[in-house]
Amino acid sequence: MSSQTISFAPLSVPRPVPMQRLRPTQKNIPQTLADRARMVQFVRNYVAEFNPVPPLPLDQLREHAQRVVSLLKCDAAYLDFLGVLINNELWRETLATVPFERRLLLLPKCLRVEEKCPAPFDEFGLLCKECGLCSIQDLQNEAEALGYAVLIAEGSAIVMSMIQTGKIDAIVGVSCLNVLERAFPYMEAAAIPGVAVPLLQDDCANTNVDLDWVWDYIHLTSADKTRRLDLGALRDEIDFWFTPASLDLILGTPEGDTELIARDWLARAGKRWRPFLAVSAFQALRGNPGEPLPDDLRKVAVAVECFHKASLIHDDIEDDDSERYGEKTLHTEYGVPVALNVGDLLIGEGYRLIGACKATAEQKEQMLLVASEGQRQLCRGQGAELCWTRNPQPLRTVQVLDIFRRKTAPAFEVALRLGALYAGVEVHDAVAKVLSAYSEALGIAYQVRDDLSDLGANGETNDLAALRPSLLLAVAHERANGDRKQLLESVWRRQMPDGVTVEQVESLYTQLKADERARSLLETYKEQAIRSLKELDNPNLKGLLRRVIGKIFNDTEIKGWCKEFEAANAAKRAGPSDRVAIAGAQAA
Repeated sequence: MSSQTISFAPLSVPRPVPMQRLRPTQKNIPQTLADRARMVQFVRNYVAEFNPVPPLPLDQLREHAQRVVSLLKCDAAYLDFLGVLINNELWRETLATVPFERRLLLLPKCLRVEEKCPAPFDEFGLLCKECGLCSIQDLQNEAEALGYAVLIAEGSAIVMSMIQTGKIDAIVGVSCLNVLERAFPYMEAAAIPGVAVPLLQDDCANTNVDLDWVWDYIHLTSADKTRRLDLGALRDEIDFWFTPASLDLILGTPEGDTELIARDWLARAGKRWRPFLAVSAFQALRGNPGEPLPDDLRKVAVAVECFHKASLIHDDIEDDDSERYGEKTLHTEYGVPVALNVGDLLIGEGYRLIGACKATAEQKEQMLLVASEGQRQLCRGQGAELCWTRNPQPLRTVQVLDIFRRKTAPAFEVALRLGALYAGVEVHDAVAKVLSAYSEALGIAYQVRDDLSDLGANGETNDLAALRPSLLLAVAHERANGDRKQLLESVWRRQMPDGVTVEQVESLYTQLKADERARSLLETYKEQAIRSLKELDNPNLKGLLRRVIGKIFNDTEIKGWCKEFEAANAAKRAGPSDRVAIAGAQAA
C-alpha cells in the first residue's frame, strides 16, 4: 500500500489562542504549576482544619501564612503568595454562592502585548479590541457571557466606587503581589468576598497569568456539587486500585503465567488518566458526588486501563520500542508472541469486567458498544500511521493532528462515556455529544504535549529515532526552505544523511519556531476542550471536566528568566511605580 492511498479525515484547526509566554514567575511564587497546585491543596486543608473567619486583618493573615510556611517547610519567600492562597480559600465558598451577574472580574492592562495592542483607554480602563494577541479577549468574553462586569484597569478608586453602588458583591482579580498587597486594606474595609490570581511576572509589561487558575475562579459556582472534591486524593485512590493486592480483589485470583504477566503490566507505572476520567465522569453525574465511590466502579476503571495497557503493548511491538516507563517493553522482556498474547488477554479482561459490573442490562449493552467502537477507532488511527511507515513521506501539520485525533482521543472518550453510562443511560445520553467533542480536543492536546515532552536529551521517547510522525517535524518542514527543507524532507522519508544527528534536527525546530507553534496548538486545543463544555447544562460535569484539564496539564515548568525582568525591577527601585492598587482580591 502506498502512502497516497491513506485517507486522513478533515480536521479543522480552531482559532489559535494566545500562547502563554514561557517566562519566569516572580521570585516569590513557586516556579512550577505542580508546586503551585500542591500549595493550593495544602492551604485548602489548612483552612478546613483551623477555620479562620474572613475578613482577616493583614497582620492575622500574615500569622497564618507564617504558620503554613513552617508546616510546609518551604522557602519564606513564598509568604505573601501563601497569604493570597489563604485569603482566597477563606472567601472561596462565599464567592461560589454569589451570582455571576453580581461579580466583577478585574484584569490588569499589563496582560496585553503592549507594543502591538490597538486598544484605547477611557476613564474606566482599557477598551479591548479583541485582536486576539493576548488572553484578555477570551477572559473578558467568557466572564461577560456568564454575567460578570469586567474592568481592565488599575485603580482602587474605580473599584471602590463600583462596590459602593451596591451592584458588586464579589471580585475576582488578577495582579502582581505588590499591587495585591496595596489593595488589601480597601477590600478588608469593604468586607467584600474577593479572590486573587497573582501574575507570573511583576515587570508591568507583557505579563502572563495561570489561565487555568483564572478560569476556575470565574466559573466557580455553588451549583457545582463537585467543587470541593480533592482531585489529587481521587487520583491517589485510583492508583491504589492498581496495586497487586487490589487487582487480585477486582480481577480474581490469577491463573498461570500469562495472567501474572498481565497483572504485573497493569500494576506498572502509568499516569492512569483514563480510569481517572471514567471515575470523574461518574462522580459528576451521580446524584451524590460527595459520597464514597462504589466498590463495583473499580471494575469499570480497571477495564479502561486494560484496554489502554493492551494498546501500549501492541504499539511498542509495532513501533519496535525497547523501553516504556523507563523499563524494558513487554515484548523486549518476554518476546513478541508472549507480549501479543498478553495484550489480547487484557482486551478480553476489559470486556469481562464490563460484563461483570453491577449495572443494568441496558447500561452494559451501551458500555460494550462504546468500548468496541473506541477500539475500532483507535485501530484505524494506528493503522493510518502504520500504513504511512511503509512508504513515509512528509505529512502536513493537519495530517499529524488527525493521527493524534484518531489514536489518542478515542481512549479518552471511551473512559468518559463508560463512567457516564455507569451513572445512568439517560444522563449519559444527555452529555454524550459534548463528551465526544471534549475528548477529541483533549486527546489532541495530550498528544501535542507528549511531542513537546520528547524534545531534548531528557525527552521521554524520541519520535525521530522511532520513525513516528511528529508534529514538530511537520511544522518545521512546512516553514523551512532551501537546504533545510531538503534535510527535513529526508528525515520524513527516513533517509537522514550521514553525519546528521537527532540533536541537529531538533535544533532546526527551535530555529524555525516549530516548538513555539506546537505550544500554541497545545493551548488552542486545551481551550477548545474548555469551549466544548459550554453546551453542558450539568454544572457538576462542566466544573469537574474543567478542573480535569488543569489537573492533566499542570506539570509544565516555566524555565529561564526574561531579559526585561531585572531591568524593570531596578527601574522600580529607582523611583515610585506608576501603578496603582488593583481591586479584586486580597493578599498578604
